[in-house]
Amino acid sequence: MTNVIWRLPMTDPVPSEIQEEPAQLKFLRRLITTLTAVMICGLLVVVALLVIRLSDVGPDLPENVRLPEGVHAQAVTFGKGWIAVVTKDDRILILNDLTGQIQQELHIAP
Repeated sequence: MTNVIWRLPMTDPVPSEIQEEPAQLKFLRRLITTLTAVMICGLLVVVALLVIRLSDVGPDLPENVRLPEGVHAQAVTFGKGWIAVVTKDDRILILNDLTGQIQQELHIAP
């Protein structure tokens, strides 16, 4: 038995002539790159709008309503002749809608 060594001819793996890609392929690559950039920008805009919207400190109260010092509104409900304010310290304040004075205070049980 003899050892046979096969020798393949040495060839350059990179073709010596660089072929230019078809115009349709260039267009497709640019289109995909553009669409990717637009999607990334759109995602950043959506995230920024969510952060801005969800970082709101609380509901807007009428100008004549003044809450006691240190009380922060969590929700507001308007009725005929009254305004109900749910506070962050688990209370419901019923206010007169004209004067803004507290008419009733309810404590919310946990």
